[in-house]
Amino acid sequence: MILLASGRCDIVAFYSKWLLRRIEEGFVDVRNPYDPHRLSRIYLNEQSIDVLAFCTKNPLPILPHIKQIPFPMLFHVTLTPYHKKIEHLPSKKEILKAIQFLAKQIGKEHVVVRYDPIFLSDIYTLEYHKKAFQRLCEQLDGYVSTIIISFVDIYKNTKENIAKMNLQTMRPSDMLAIGKSFGELAKKHHLHVQTCAEEIDLSMYGITQGACFERKQLEVIAGHSLSHISDKGVRSVCDCLATVDIGDYNCCAHDCLYCYANYDRKAIFQRMKCHDPNSTVLIGRIEDGDRIHERKEAGVKQISLL
Repeated sequence: MILLASGRCDIVAFYSKWLLRRIEEGFVDVRNPYDPHRLSRIYLNEQSIDVLAFCTKNPLPILPHIKQIPFPMLFHVTLTPYHKKIEHLPSKKEILKAIQFLAKQIGKEHVVVRYDPIFLSDIYTLEYHKKAFQRLCEQLDGYVSTIIISFVDIYKNTKENIAKMNLQTMRPSDMLAIGKSFGELAKKHHLHVQTCAEEIDLSMYGITQGACFERKQLEVIAGHSLSHISDKGVRSVCDCLATVDIGDYNCCAHDCLYCYANYDRKAIFQRMKCHDPNSTVLIGRIEDGDRIHERKEAGVKQISLL
């Protein structure tokens, strides 16, 4: 199993204490987003989990506890050059230091930096992105191997927020210009750039079409074959391995204007108040009427014992 924490919210930034408690107790209960009273109980042990994958914009809270985590890890850390009106984050310099620390602690192959989503506006111009990406490459040289990029997608539930950003239309020619510049800059600093879930081909600039959670990379991290895990990307152009997400929606205080996972801004802080670090579920507690189903999903270690 590839356990994901999380594509729905930033567990590392806001709920690290809860996650560590769940690992200690050996299981987590996850509500079905479409049927909240139906929960999956997922067992957190070395027999079931092949890799624990983190998606975060702020890894700082979990850094002191890295050695407590008994599973092979992959960190995806998003680091974009947007101001606090777009995304409410701590100092980007501190996040960069955290990336460098992680790479030293667990190895550069376990840390991927994401520069996404890329969008254009009167502030965030092509030239702005080129300068920002140049600085990023200079600071990541020697610490990581891969940067993932993608271009902004407009979702139904983000249209209202997106309108506040005064976005310019991202034309294919703009994407090509960004690809050319990013490819050249990355090469100078021994970095590989790839897209994820993008149709545009930037291979002429050394940028590959890849997946966020690639089988080959995850097998290296896990130390064994992941043939028991299917390729089930979340979108038609996505080649990622299937993951099991233990997060929840509308409970992330980064409040990024482009985020698809926070579709009810009024509910975010109210839901965050319901978080209990000792609960088995991320938001709230087990309630009357909840139905818990044990998820039967074996890792390769468990399969080898059967």
